[in-house]
Amino acid sequence: MDNLTNHLQKIKIAQARLAGLNVHDRNRVLVELSRLLKMHQKQILAANVRDLKNLKGEEMRDRLMLNEKRLVGMAKGLLDVAKLPDPLNKILEIRKPKNGLIINKISVPLGVVAVIYESRPNVTIDLFGLAFKSGNGLILKGGSEAYETNRVLVSLIHQSLQKLALPASLVYLIAPKENWQKILLNAHNLVDVIIPRGSSGLIKWVRKNSRVPIIETGAGVCHTFVDASANIAQAVKIITNAKTQRPSVCNALDTLVVHRAMLKKLLPPLAIELAKFDVEIFADNSSHHVLKNLYPPASFKLARPEHFGVEFLSLKMSIKTVKNFEEGLEFIKKYTSGHSEAILSSDRHHISQFLKEVDAATVYANASTRFSDGSEFGMGGEVGVSTQKLHARGPMGLEALTSYKWVVLGKGQIRA
Repeated sequence: MDNLTNHLQKIKIAQARLAGLNVHDRNRVLVELSRLLKMHQKQILAANVRDLKNLKGEEMRDRLMLNEKRLVGMAKGLLDVAKLPDPLNKILEIRKPKNGLIINKISVPLGVVAVIYESRPNVTIDLFGLAFKSGNGLILKGGSEAYETNRVLVSLIHQSLQKLALPASLVYLIAPKENWQKILLNAHNLVDVIIPRGSSGLIKWVRKNSRVPIIETGAGVCHTFVDASANIAQAVKIITNAKTQRPSVCNALDTLVVHRAMLKKLLPPLAIELAKFDVEIFADNSSHHVLKNLYPPASFKLARPEHFGVEFLSLKMSIKTVKNFEEGLEFIKKYTSGHSEAILSSDRHHISQFLKEVDAATVYANASTRFSDGSEFGMGGEVGVSTQKLHARGPMGLEALTSYKWVVLGKGQIRA
């Protein structure tokens, strides 16, 4: 038997035990891990420095990097999850047919969850906190670029489990050199769901090759539409935040859609703010005409078709000019990836139509798309942002990692 299959079998057995663990003990593990993260901060950061030194290219650096502030956030996230209500064994529905049976619909874990993700070692802790609290075994396939950091984090996870005499086999980190693809993607009898989060290429590859059910997360082509009635000062603030606050993540702004009546009002003050962050702009003809003497030439280019419908994950963005609300709405419908979309407007009818018609997991009116996050939604963290409609959608917290079963109580009834 190969090594990975052996670990999958162990995690399947261990998960059955976890499903019966009371919520008090599950929370104790999360509190213990939070303590260990603080205690071993130097060890974690040293491992992260090793990963950063080996990183080729700069695009993933922000996603890979940990610092004291991010570690504090990771530790706090575990405590936030511990404070949330128990997602398991909730009676979701009760039916009492005439035959006297009592039929309960009860929440249960999904079982064994495998997550394939890139960079962002903070995700490792988020995933464990949510998976463990909801009673699931966890298989982690992080990117090779973050392996040293993830290895230290998973060792601390194992310590927190062992503190309560729980098996370390509940969580398994796949090593970079492990031949995992064929085994994991075909482990339909051992793994209940695979969640790929990262680039669209990664997600498409898993979708194409997996025999295990998947939940797609992460790929975000996010638009902000500035309607003719938008508040200019507010729009500048929101757009700047959506693009620059953390540009390497999936809910950052990619394409700014502007009503043509707003070009000369919006773009000059916006250019001042975006230039402070050296944002590279790909402008269509109309917006290019307005900005050409206002924006640094080195960071300013004429847009081509390939600059629309693309997730930049960096300090790059495109601008599309539209002649009216309807054209803006149709443009976003065409290019959305179903992640997060926003409208900035004072027109209640336009806002209502936008929120109803745009088919995305999260839609906004007069707010930054950067809020599409489990922590911001009060979930304590997230498994990812699902862009599909089955079985979960949007930021995935505890509830998204549960299913249900029917528990039927009888007194000797038989079916006639």
